[in-house]
Amino acid sequence: MTDPVFILTVLCANVVLCEWLIKKPLFGHIGTALLVIILTAVEANVGLIPTVETPIYAGIFDYVAPFSLFLLLLSVNLKDVRLAGLPMLTMFLIGSVGTIVGVLVSVWVFAAPQTVGRLFYALAGMFTGTYIGGSINFHAVALHYGVSKAGNLFIAATAADNIITAIWMGATISLPRLLQSRYPRQLPTAAAPVPGGITAADPFSDTETVGPADLAILLTLALGSIFVSKQLAAVLPGLPFVLILTTVALVLAQFRRVNRLRGGRLLGLFGIYVFLAVIGAYCDVLALVRDGQLALTLFGMILLLVLIHAGFIFGLGALFRQDWAVLGIASQANIGGATSALALARSLNRPDLQLPAVLVGTLGNAIGTYLGILVAELLR
Repeated sequence: MTDPVFILTVLCANVVLCEWLIKKPLFGHIGTALLVIILTAVEANVGLIPTVETPIYAGIFDYVAPFSLFLLLLSVNLKDVRLAGLPMLTMFLIGSVGTIVGVLVSVWVFAAPQTVGRLFYALAGMFTGTYIGGSINFHAVALHYGVSKAGNLFIAATAADNIITAIWMGATISLPRLLQSRYPRQLPTAAAPVPGGITAADPFSDTETVGPADLAILLTLALGSIFVSKQLAAVLPGLPFVLILTTVALVLAQFRRVNRLRGGRLLGLFGIYVFLAVIGAYCDVLALVRDGQLALTLFGMILLLVLIHAGFIFGLGALFRQDWAVLGIASQANIGGATSALALARSLNRPDLQLPAVLVGTLGNAIGTYLGILVAELLR
């Protein structure tokens, strides 16, 4: 079936089904993002929807993906980052340096130009972005270099990324407790108050009450910014479109009226899921199985870079006698992003660190794409 309305119906239905499935015990740990890729890949490979480029797929890549990235970045108000506190900010930035070093070392150790192929530099940039600030940066860098359309390569990278991220979540839950029992640090006697105007209760809830005015403003800002960014990219060919759009989004996010618009995260997440569904459609399952060595190589690269990152943040953190929970949460903000850092603060029973976790995670959203493209261009 090549009818665009039918294809779009299937993609949207897949998001509905995956959101329902993740509430079940068997699928809860997979997550909507990976599940929607797998489901759509299966449908495409049995012939329900096309596995080749179609106008609806092209439209999603050209407009829905940047639209969604733009909306998700509107939550990043850099004025709030100072509230994270110097220890958390310092360790987060040390972790970011560790990520960059880890990426460069893993590219060398695994001879990525030969084992991964011509897009090795783009993957290095994607790993840099996602392990500094989360999946927003992963998709932004992939979109810029066209890795999103290299179905098998992208899916192998996504699968390896999801596995390591899940493992590291478990590690950052266990390590602070283990290290605290062996090498105790003085803990705060009471939770720090949450500053006025900012809530750490659940800043990443997928449920919002949205009015027509909010939606109209979001659509106007997003579509207008995409148009302006495309015009600037055409006039200034040295500047990537995705970086221009990221910069426009971050500038607008510094205005509280824009930063607090309701519905941005909801629309952004839905758009990202539809975008990931298209990536699943590009996957040739038989080719992916035949090329299992690629997945193992990417898994090894990510594992090595995360271990190097951990050496930086926990090694230097121990040297400076930092709170082990701060180290774990700062690391999780790098590796998993703001949402998982917030979840870790809750798991460690540290309400005083919930707000700092979210804030350094949003800082990662802000800088990850820039640093990811920088590393990719250095290796290109």
